[in-house]
Amino acid sequence: MNSTADIYGSRANGDAHGDVFTSPEIVRFMLDLTGYTSEKDLSKSTILEPSCGIGDFLIEIQRRIIISAERYGFDAEQAFSNNVYACDIDADKMSHCIRILRERMPQFKATNFRHGDFLTSSWDISFDYIVGNPPYVSYANIPDNLKKLYKHKFRTFHYRTDLYILFYEHSLRLLSKNGKHCFICSDRWLKNESGRKLRAFISANFDVEYIIDIESLKAFKEAVLAYPSITVISNSKKSTSVKTARIERIESLYTNIKFDDKVFPDNDNWNSIFLKDNTGGLYTIEQQGFSIGIGVATGSDKVFISKTLYENIETELLIPLITAKDLTGNYFQWSGRYLLNPYNQSGNLIDLEKYPKAKSYLSAHKEALSQRHIVRNNRTWYALIDKVKPHLTERPKVLLPDISGNDFIFVDSGQYYPGHNIYYIAGGDITTMELIAAILMSSFVKNQIMSISNKMNGGLPRWQSQTIRKLRIPSLSQIRPKEKDAILYAYQQKDFQTIDILVSRIVKSQRSGAPSRKSICRQPSLFDQQSFLG
Repeated sequence: MNSTADIYGSRANGDAHGDVFTSPEIVRFMLDLTGYTSEKDLSKSTILEPSCGIGDFLIEIQRRIIISAERYGFDAEQAFSNNVYACDIDADKMSHCIRILRERMPQFKATNFRHGDFLTSSWDISFDYIVGNPPYVSYANIPDNLKKLYKHKFRTFHYRTDLYILFYEHSLRLLSKNGKHCFICSDRWLKNESGRKLRAFISANFDVEYIIDIESLKAFKEAVLAYPSITVISNSKKSTSVKTARIERIESLYTNIKFDDKVFPDNDNWNSIFLKDNTGGLYTIEQQGFSIGIGVATGSDKVFISKTLYENIETELLIPLITAKDLTGNYFQWSGRYLLNPYNQSGNLIDLEKYPKAKSYLSAHKEALSQRHIVRNNRTWYALIDKVKPHLTERPKVLLPDISGNDFIFVDSGQYYPGHNIYYIAGGDITTMELIAAILMSSFVKNQIMSISNKMNGGLPRWQSQTIRKLRIPSLSQIRPKEKDAILYAYQQKDFQTIDILVSRIVKSQRSGAPSRKSICRQPSLFDQQSFLG
């Protein structure tokens, strides 16, 4: 196998998974950030590009060494041959890269350029600089034999880890004392569960100097759906702060960038770095006594979820199920799907002999159900992945589809059970749930979500339990009755602007510990269409 596509497969556009190349402007900016500049004597500085591809970084490194050699009087080809290291899994790209480099340096010796898997390679040298763009290969596209190998080799292989996380760990372990590491990469690892162990590893051993959001830039040579950031990490005495910035235009790379100094966490939770609003003095949803969960996963929706079950199964086993498709276009319209619930009120599987219709129906699908992964792990053949929670259907709950373009957040008054693509918040009456939904619709919360969640295609944030649990909202018990009534009225009218104003005022009040300067002047009436802003 000589190509990346042979190993990881091809994308829809025909290119290999992992092949996304960096624009020259970004390459120059990254090298500048690390301090690898031609103004310095680069004759002894070792540098590694662990996934060199066709040489985007190496060509610029070569140019800088040539300029540095003219300035400091050393042999550029010898310095490049001795001190520049590269690796790539694709032999054809490596050969192409070497040919380009030899156009300027005919005598360049590529003895430090390796064809192979960087993640399985060992190096007897540490590096002053490590730069690059690690391959974008998702967990699903990593071959099973390599997954097994990587899980044994890397401490950060966790959950559904993408390949670039392992590139971080392996390359950081090769960084010399006071060395600089700079990658351009998807920002997902900074926030999600699969990056948690990498964050913990970095927090314990390294100093993060910069995290720069370049989502708005054309950072790559092709249009890709990615949310990239640039990180600079040093192997030096840990600092308590990190510089962050968001760059909107490519021209801004060479002007004065406004950096924010953020406190750097000493653990695996880095969300405070990305929050745009000061959330001090506020509380999480769970701290206020509410529960957060996700809907039921069956392992075979085609069998356990259907519109026609009502005709074929004992009605006491059927639960109306709500899915993300039922909550689209800011409308809540139940599609008529039911869940076949094979559990009793005690949480145990039912005895099928007592339910002849269910037994007949499920037995017709027994072969397929028995092939599910959960059954191979000693579960009964008609069990679900998740047990159904008794009484959840009857509880009022906020419904949050995993990915949604809705502006409005719906509340189920207590009629449906959520499906596996819906997160929910429960623990209060219908009025309290609508109050939470309204607050979650505010710009104040949306800014938190956009900062700490991973955006999907189209820039939509994801509602996930790990994100919902981190949100900070006002204390509901401290919101005055008239303010609650006004928010609820705005929620029922889908008046997003009024919700924003009210939530902003309440947040400001609770942070300062003082009552709002402008109070809500009166009780809302079902017949009064005004906004109650005081």
